[in-house]
Amino acid sequence: MPAFPSSVVIREVGLRDGLQSIQSILATEQKIEWIADAYAAGQREIEVGSYVPARLLPQLADTAELVAYAKTQPGLRVSVLVPNLKGAERAIESQANLMLVPLSASHAHSVANLRKTPDEVIAEVARIRAARDAAGSKTLIEGGIGTAFGCTLQGAVEQTEVLRCMQKLLDAGADYVSIADTVGYAGPAAVRELFGKARALAGERFWCGHFHDTRGLALANVYAALEAGVTRFDATLAGIGGCPHAPGASGNAASEDLAFMLADMGIATGIDIARLLRLRAKVAGWLSSETLHGALWRAGLPKTFAPAPTATLNA
Repeated sequence: MPAFPSSVVIREVGLRDGLQSIQSILATEQKIEWIADAYAAGQREIEVGSYVPARLLPQLADTAELVAYAKTQPGLRVSVLVPNLKGAERAIESQANLMLVPLSASHAHSVANLRKTPDEVIAEVARIRAARDAAGSKTLIEGGIGTAFGCTLQGAVEQTEVLRCMQKLLDAGADYVSIADTVGYAGPAAVRELFGKARALAGERFWCGHFHDTRGLALANVYAALEAGVTRFDATLAGIGGCPHAPGASGNAASEDLAFMLADMGIATGIDIARLLRLRAKVAGWLSSETLHGALWRAGLPKTFAPAPTATLNA
């Protein structure tokens, strides 16, 4: 049996990855309530939005307000997505704790999603690092490599290209790197192999796994990544989300299902799952016209469920 970590961090990305992919636009007050309730349930890393033009993603137009609120919560790591230097400058100004710069290992998806090739994104990361350092900012930079297991636009994506991009991101000044299965092409065997190689390359600078549940394998892929030593995962409440430029990429790993699986394995997350389920019910009411995902909410926690003992979570 593999030696699993004693604790894992679940980064909630529903407020960004989830909301950008649906038609409903939540009021800022509702998003603030979401952040407050997630924090009360024990979540300590939340991606609250993205610094992109409001005309492109009106769902995320209030990101600056959400960062400002989230920063008032003690010990909460506040993340934002930034597509370019301009967005990074806004993240630095807002004093977000971390900014995620997305890079697609698929050339076709990179051009469709960001209008840049992978190497142009890497060059942008170098400019972002220079701007961050010049500003004396403490905002960390995460290079997130998407479509790492294949792409609906391009097809196959070679592991060698994923690892090349990862090394180039580190060389360009990213503090951390992560891997995303943007269109749900990954299976456990491929995850175990690629994440093992990524961990060998980046060490502790390999930060996070991000899995979509398009074909029902998100939790199985998390398990495989755990076997490779990964201790941080993105997830969205009710499994909402996807990628606007990746046909068929609907649904992320559901935060509540992931927290339950980890607890059942004896892995601490710091999350009160019952409170998280109550938040899910609230958000489901706000998003009543949207298709939600996940399984735990249907049946609830089993009577035999006993959460993992409290443990110190990874920093």
